[in-house]
Amino acid sequence: MKTQEFIESGILEAHLLGLTDKEEQEKVREMVSADPALEEYTVVLEAGINTYFERESVNPPEAVREVVRLRSTRAKKEKHEFTNEHTSRQYLDVEVNDTHMKVHKFWRPAFIAVFVLSKIFLIAGLYYYFKSVSQQEELQRLKAQQIEQVK
Repeated sequence: MKTQEFIESGILEAHLLGLTDKEEQEKVREMVSADPALEEYTVVLEAGINTYFERESVNPPEAVREVVRLRSTRAKKEKHEFTNEHTSRQYLDVEVNDTHMKVHKFWRPAFIAVFVLSKIFLIAGLYYYFKSVSQQEELQRLKAQQIEQVK
């Protein structure tokens, strides 16, 4: 495969983003090591991707920062090191212990109101259903009584 075709295929971007399988990773490594121009393009592309991610990054909420800050101080005390195959960096294991879903405080009364209204409508529906059934039975009884009086 020619260098330009390899660049246009998009496999370099996928490799830099970690979206390739082992076979494609080996193919990229072979092509980059064999072609200095492709190696230079890869370095420029990686720098561009890093710049984009740094520019478009969003700061996490304060609560998440506090959790990470607590975990990082705990990790420094315990001296855990996690390594990647390419570089030796320390990663933080962020874990949430909360198993409850958090909802905005104004939704709770809305959910309660909907629940109560649904029960009221259910009771009203049952009441009117049984009332109409009893009226139909009464109507049938009156019709039968009227027929007997006519005879």
